Amino acid sequence: MQDAPRFTYSQTVSADAIRYGGGGGLGAVLKLLAGNRMFRVTFTLRSCQAASRLPSPLRQPVLAACRLLHRWTQHSAAMDLPWETQVGPGLRILHGWGLVVNASARIGANVTLFHGVTLGQKDDLHPTGRVTHYPELGDGVWVGPHAVVIGVSVGDECIVAASSVVTKPMPRRTVVAGNPGKAVAEVSVPDIPNPAPVGGPTTVATTAAASLLRG
Repeated sequence: MQDAPRFTYSQTVSADAIRYGGGGGLGAVLKLLAGNRMFRVTFTLRSCQAASRLPSPLRQPVLAACRLLHRWTQHSAAMDLPWETQVGPGLRILHGWGLVVNASARIGANVTLFHGVTLGQKDDLHPTGRVTHYPELGDGVWVGPHAVVIGVSVGDECIVAASSVVTKPMPRRTVVAGNPGKAVAEVSVPDIPNPAPVGGPTTVATTAAASLLRG
């Protein structure tokens, strides 16, 4: 799974834009901002995270403005994707209505999320107290409409079928279906529409920077 802070603001925004099929240049980013409510949510999420890394005294006022904008984009898209969520480059959200993501979830690179998806926490009760687990999606994961992942990891390039409820960890390249979710097949070809080139930091840096310059 890719680690979001390894990539710059420009790199993650460019990778997100590539996933929507319009390229990663500045022109494509502006077009998506004007006409795609799902992309606007990921853009304001990236902006909040970039603002949180600014030095003082800029950090607080810029972050406050970005958080307000992110709240508006979430509301207009009818989804809940907290700005604190760690998301790798190349996120694509399809339809988006009803998407709910826990702020402590971790989402890898080139992940695809459909409407109604829930990535939620799982609480285990022990004699010594409550233990909370958060969901983690590996790189290249595809999650279908109204699927639920509760407090477990889903390996790289898995496909989670619509309306599945995943409560157990799933290994890489597994097709998951049902309630409770079970491994029903092996993924032969990962389902990653318009994958962004995120094979490693060097690849992303050179490709994304070049795309932005061309835009």
